[in-house]
Amino acid sequence: MMELNARSFEPLPRRERTETVLPPAASHRQKAWRRLRENKPAMLGLCLIILMLSAAIAGPWLSPLSYSDQNLQQANQPPSSEHWFGTDSLGRDLFIRVVYGARISLSIGIVASLINLTIGVVYGGIAGFLGGRADRIMMSIVDVLYGIPALLYVILLMVVLEPGLTNIFIALGIAYWLGMARIVRGQILSLKEREYVLAARVIGAGNRQILLRHLLPNCLGPIVITMTLAIPEAIFTEAFLSFIGLGVAAPMASWGVLAAEGVTSLRSYPFQLFFPALAISMTMLAFHFLGDGLRDALDPRNGR
Repeated sequence: MMELNARSFEPLPRRERTETVLPPAASHRQKAWRRLRENKPAMLGLCLIILMLSAAIAGPWLSPLSYSDQNLQQANQPPSSEHWFGTDSLGRDLFIRVVYGARISLSIGIVASLINLTIGVVYGGIAGFLGGRADRIMMSIVDVLYGIPALLYVILLMVVLEPGLTNIFIALGIAYWLGMARIVRGQILSLKEREYVLAARVIGAGNRQILLRHLLPNCLGPIVITMTLAIPEAIFTEAFLSFIGLGVAAPMASWGVLAAEGVTSLRSYPFQLFFPALAISMTMLAFHFLGDGLRDALDPRNGR
């Protein structure tokens, strides 16, 4: 048996120590943010979105001109130091109109996505959680509606409701929630058989508590990704509706309205179409880059 003495309790030299102190483990949110920062296209898209939002909020305040100010003596002026994007056929500053159009187009994309989020999450969550006959009936309705192009719904609704910003919100909210509902329903079906749901039932949690506190929070990744990718779809749909005359009404100027006005003078003044089309393209690409980056960052199987 080994004899113990005072030397037995002296600390070893640093080079002979075997224990290591590990840093605190990073949370899933911290890992997701790190993976998102490492994705250069996603960060570029995020920067573009922040730039667009900043320009939409603060841009009109930085110029003394308004989007509706007309000056026929300066009609169809090319881009210059006074008018960065040139002027249109009525002498209105095109830069201010593009910036003001960002307010309308981005607000339509965000509000329509929030409506889709609310309807799709509630409908898909209830269908997936109830299962059985209720699930079959509810998803049969979704399948029937999904078989008809959503753009056709929107056009028919806009013809019935008449053009206008509020009616665009309603039309896009009614037509574009089907994809969200199917995704949430599939996630709920795969999660409701997990052990933590059974444990919640054992301790007396009700169906509402299980759905709101245990199932839907674990579907947050796919929900955020779907919502991010739905924003550019709503923006493009609004631009198309405004282009064919079913969008916002004058004197409001969304990017679709500006593009429709620019097409009429494409051969003589191509810059009047170029800048609104560039804004639409950059915004859609930015949201798609960010959506792809979020999909990779929030995937728990993509850990490193």
